[in-house]
This record gives sequence, C-alpha cells and structure tokens, in this order.
Amino acid sequence: MDDQTTTLSELRKVVARFVEERDWSRFHDPKNLSMALGIEVGELMEHFQWLRSDQLAEVLESPEAMAEVREEVADIAWYLLSLANALGIDLASAMEAKMAKNRAKYPPESYRGRFRLDGPGGSGPAC
Repeated sequence: MDDQTTTLSELRKVVARFVEERDWSRFHDPKNLSMALGIEVGELMEHFQWLRSDQLAEVLESPEAMAEVREEVADIAWYLLSLANALGIDLASAMEAKMAKNRAKYPPESYRGRFRLDGPGGSGPAC
C-alpha cells in the first residue's frame, strides 16, 4: 500500500475490518475514539517537544526517530479513520467543504506569505 495507489475508502475498510475482527466496535464510540486520537497526537508532539526549529533536522535525519514519528502518524490516521467510520463522516466531502470555507475566510491576496492579516503579534493565527 502507498499513497499513490491506495484510496481513502480502502484505508477505511482496513480499519473497519481490523475493528470488526476483534469485536472492538462496542469500545469505539465517538468519545473514546476522539480521546484516543488526542492521546496519539500528544505522543507525536512529544517527538518535537522542546526542540527549536533549527533542531528539527535531528529528528528528520534520524531513521530511528522518523520510524517512531511514522508510527505515531499512522496511529493518528487509524483513529481518525475509525472515528469517521463510527460517525459516518465522509472525509473527502468534509475536507472539500472545510477547504471551501477556508478559501473564503483566508483569500490568497490577503494571506499570501502570512498567517495573520495584521502581521505578527496581531489578532491570532489564521487557521
């Protein structure tokens, strides 16, 4: 499997099959899945905690560290897909709708090269 040939639908089925084979759906309600997702995001963040931007290469150039980061990213994707399955959310259409909203909220002519409309220290990040 790779990103170029695997569809989102196929990944969702892999996750659903894994859950079904273990009879875990009774544990995989939206509350538990959203909490698990948050925990996994925290575990990913631990790999970068306390690093300055100029120290990121230490992680990116370490095969061991990147293997751990890849696993955390996979865990995040797994829980996100499982949550989408549990809630019946079509991720592609949800992304399309959210991106349309973001395009209207953050027009490129106003935000190109910046994340705040009024510059650093202003009203907050654009996302």
